[in-house]
Amino acid sequence: MSGFVVGVTADRRAGEQIAMLERRGASVIHGPAIRTHPVDVDGPFADAIEDLIARPPDVTVLSTGIGVRGVVEAAEVLGRAEALIAALGRSRVLARGPKAHGAAVTVGLPVEWSTSTGVSTEILEELGRTGIAGVRVALQLDGARSQPLADVLVRLGADLVPIPVYRWSLPDDSGPALRLARAIADRRVDAVTFTARPQIESLCEITETAGLLDGLRRGIAQGVVVACVGPVCARAAVDAGFGEPVVPVRPRLGSMVMSVAEALAERAVTFRLGPDLVRLQGRLVTVAGRTVQLSERERDLLAALARRPGVVVSKSDLLGTVWPDGEADEHAVEVAVARLRRRLGPNGHLLETVFRRGYRLAG
Repeated sequence: MSGFVVGVTADRRAGEQIAMLERRGASVIHGPAIRTHPVDVDGPFADAIEDLIARPPDVTVLSTGIGVRGVVEAAEVLGRAEALIAALGRSRVLARGPKAHGAAVTVGLPVEWSTSTGVSTEILEELGRTGIAGVRVALQLDGARSQPLADVLVRLGADLVPIPVYRWSLPDDSGPALRLARAIADRRVDAVTFTARPQIESLCEITETAGLLDGLRRGIAQGVVVACVGPVCARAAVDAGFGEPVVPVRPRLGSMVMSVAEALAERAVTFRLGPDLVRLQGRLVTVAGRTVQLSERERDLLAALARRPGVVVSKSDLLGTVWPDGEADEHAVEVAVARLRRRLGPNGHLLETVFRRGYRLAG
């Protein structure tokens, strides 16, 4: 991933994700779009726990791995963890995806059924097989401001006991998220990662308030890779107008990083420049063993010419490809070509000017 820049929007486990990316050679821009808040164990959480211990549920729905662990840890603070696990263990335990399933097994809760895609509609379909009305359901909330699954369960007549473990909010300082959004809009970022649906929703809210949402979407449409850890997050990316994201087969942080690495590796270009083999990877160009860092414009310009070595590309075509926002003229192309020639050093003369037609790379 050397030469590529990846944006990270997570707050929780951001350091772990950044370390994974940097170990693979990527540069990282961290712009947390949300803030995670643990709940007060003496408030609604304690009330929900006592209610479930006194009257165990018929069904327990576990939404997230962090939430399952958080429930047990908070119950331990209250001295009620064993009683809670015993009460929930007598119910039919459903898990929304492998993270929640794995966490449940770790804390001693036997999972009877788990979704195949990680989306809540599967849970509703499964519960609908035996009916929901009058069923006592313990639902571990996922921290988002809206809780559509809880709303639907109540509407269908379930006796719902929501378990609040943590909540997400906008970050106290939106500056880093805005800097990341501007980098995406300017295509100074090659990929951006999301590990939770609220990160996407919050980033859209932050950028819309700042008048940057259209630019954010435009940057993504022009080639920034969007990566989501799982299907719920991916659906939010599509709904936000971010296109079809890269989603790992296994909804794990490490798997998502590997998927980003694979997607970016496919963008590396190898071609000949005169007698030398050239590799263009992100902003790094390697010619005859010499590696040079390019700017975004220089990288895009070289990539546009490298698609068809030896073929003349007009200034107007380069403008449309490298400056798609229409805020530059042909002089900007001339300046960028001159800089790129200097970057290529001894091979710079192979970026040829064809009088009144444009430019080409000597094959």
